[in-house]
Amino acid sequence: MRHTGFAVLALGVVVSAGSLMAQTAKQDMKDAGHDTAKATKNTGHAIAKGTETGYDKTKEGTVKAAHATEHGTKTAAEKTKDGTVTAAHATAHGTKVAAEKTKEGTVKAADATAHGTKVAAHKTKVGTEKMADKVDGK
Repeated sequence: MRHTGFAVLALGVVVSAGSLMAQTAKQDMKDAGHDTAKATKNTGHAIAKGTETGYDKTKEGTVKAAHATEHGTKTAAEKTKDGTVTAAHATAHGTKVAAEKTKEGTVKAADATAHGTKVAAHKTKVGTEKMADKVDGK
């Protein structure tokens, strides 16, 4: 009987071990399912956080770009205004100088025309007198 008792005992241990192994494998599968679900959930949170971070960074960059554009536009407007004022002053000065030179030229031309007219009148008078003397026989 001793051998039978040992065999029964050995068989009991093997069956128990098989049961334990089956329970362990079943538990391992269950744990793996929980681990997978947990990992999926963590991945979802990481993706959501990354998306939110990307959104925030894009928003922040857009705001910075808008401010820089606004500043650049104001600077360009001020420089355009300054350039326009400078050009207006230069144009006014150039116009004044041109008007003065035109006036001087007009005065010179008028004086030259008056002198030329006097000379021409004198020569016409002298020429007419010479012709009149020739006609009179003098």
